[in-house]
Amino acid sequence: MARFEQKSQRRDDDSPYEDQVVKVYRCSTVVKGGRRFSFAGLVVVGNREGQVGFGYGKANEVAGALEKGIKEARRNIVDISLAGHTIPHEVEGAYGATKVRLVPAGEGTGVIAGASARAVLELAGVHNVLTKVYGSTSPKNVVKATMNALKSLCSREQIEKLRGVKIQAS
Repeated sequence: MARFEQKSQRRDDDSPYEDQVVKVYRCSTVVKGGRRFSFAGLVVVGNREGQVGFGYGKANEVAGALEKGIKEARRNIVDISLAGHTIPHEVEGAYGATKVRLVPAGEGTGVIAGASARAVLELAGVHNVLTKVYGSTSPKNVVKATMNALKSLCSREQIEKLRGVKIQAS
């Protein structure tokens, strides 16, 4: 099967969210008349300004599966703390057998990540970050682990408010 580069796109003009297909899964079952195929789609949705979500949809056609995935992703959008064009601090996220480490990077570095983590980070609005995936590299688990890592980010202001003290810059 040929690999293709999926670009993110806006579905409707009034929505600020773009979506990107991470992976399309094909499943077949053998029936009396031959094979019957079903499809599933892993989709990431974001506005490139700190909001991102993912969804997984299944249907008998690819288009139906992707539409269901986009619908679920829009329901699961979360806000992410950003520090300019990078993340505020180093963080790890895990899901199943997958662990993802995100490290803030300097301006001009870019998003150094695999396809699954890259989709989540770019649509979240992160421009400079280093990533490393440990364990399973299944796209579903990498997307979920990356989302868990991004959810656990805290800005300096949030930490100061939580602790009730002023944090000095290092």
